[in-house]
Amino acid sequence: MSQPNTVTVKILDKEYQVACPEEQEAELVSSAKYLDKQMRGIRDSGRVIGLERIAVMAALNTSYELLQASAQPGEQATPDGNTVKRLANKLDEALYDLRQLEIN
Repeated sequence: MSQPNTVTVKILDKEYQVACPEEQEAELVSSAKYLDKQMRGIRDSGRVIGLERIAVMAALNTSYELLQASAQPGEQATPDGNTVKRLANKLDEALYDLRQLEIN
């Protein structure tokens, strides 16, 4: 595994420096573009105001899409308590990181 390098991604016209292994750089850039598109759609709807709330809504929408995609055909994707806790922890970490980036 190679050493992480720093990649600059742009989300909602803000640049973020993210450590990422070189071999995963394309996936990171693709993920950032997807997140940017999701967040722009939420912001442009006018129903959600504030970067933090937009980020949470985008994370929830993406989590829902992931759960739906991972469900077996004919099954409804229902997260168990552990899945919900993991998603909540990831959201908390993302919001903390976002606050730290805004402070810097």
